[in-house]
Amino acid sequence: MHDMTDPSPRSGVAFFRRVRAGIANVGWLLAPIVARIALALPFLRSGRTRWDGFLSISPGTAYLFEDQFKLHVFGHLYAFPAPDVVAFVVGCAEIILPLLLLVGLATRFAALGLLAMTAVIQLVFPDAWVNFHLYWAALALAIMALGGGPLSLDHGIEMFAQRRRAVAMR
Repeated sequence: MHDMTDPSPRSGVAFFRRVRAGIANVGWLLAPIVARIALALPFLRSGRTRWDGFLSISPGTAYLFEDQFKLHVFGHLYAFPAPDVVAFVVGCAEIILPLLLLVGLATRFAALGLLAMTAVIQLVFPDAWVNFHLYWAALALAIMALGGGPLSLDHGIEMFAQRRRAVAMR
């Protein structure tokens, strides 16, 4: 009778371990960039609608932040303080943070920023948690944990820094 725990190269257990390791390697390579893209796209799409020319918030965006968007907190509705400033900051963040995610630069910080935005959006649209916000939060948390991954500028910068340190130590 063959021992199923035998890790010899010809055993089925060794084969499945190699397959499992290969699957994990593909996941570690692709999961961060796919998560970055999936989180960046809805925010970037929204950010593109906020502007009416360079650094000029559209009238529709101004109207939303001044009159429509309200924070739902403990059963009460609150207007945004300084809605014109908030609209401008949100418009900038919805462009800058997704672009950082797409190229993988300051990835964990960009994901944290979008997680914070998701939390505020949840206060504005409390019924959208299941349809959108839960998924955005899960993606942001995954990116915060995984980082940009090997296909990111963060990784390239880290590899460059490691090489420079190694050369400096010689």
